[in-house]
Amino acid sequence: MENKEARTVEYSQTETVHSLRPTDINGYGRLFGGQLMQWIDEMAGIVSRRHCNGQVTTASVDNLVFKKGAYINQIIVMIGRVTYVGRTSMEVRVDTYKEDDHGMRTMINHAYLVMVSIGDDGKAMEVPGLIVRTEAEQAEWEGGEKRYALRKERRKEGY
Repeated sequence: MENKEARTVEYSQTETVHSLRPTDINGYGRLFGGQLMQWIDEMAGIVSRRHCNGQVTTASVDNLVFKKGAYINQIIVMIGRVTYVGRTSMEVRVDTYKEDDHGMRTMINHAYLVMVSIGDDGKAMEVPGLIVRTEAEQAEWEGGEKRYALRKERRKEGY
């Protein structure tokens, strides 16, 4: 069932929590970047599926910034939300935090991904619009417009 009615940012915002295990740690004793990248991609997929009520695929990872390390037994909190939508694609921001035993969060990563809605025929399909209500959401939308233009320009240049 297709529903192209515009949705709020909150409609699909998602939060997940991970406890770092030995299998998530690299040879330097920190969270393995590849593991975090997998979790970020999964989070963006969940958020965008919720927004469009359908299947999606990752088109690009636009920005991925590692700010701090995380270590075994720490709690990782990820928050994902749609920041911008085009005709068939959605930009999703995923923020990753480590949380201490008192609930204090420190950002360790943020990323922007572009997800494309896919129909049963495997072709891109139209996505619902995005309702922005707050100044922060408006700022993200405007940033999304700029990132969209930059991605378009890079494609022209062969990147």
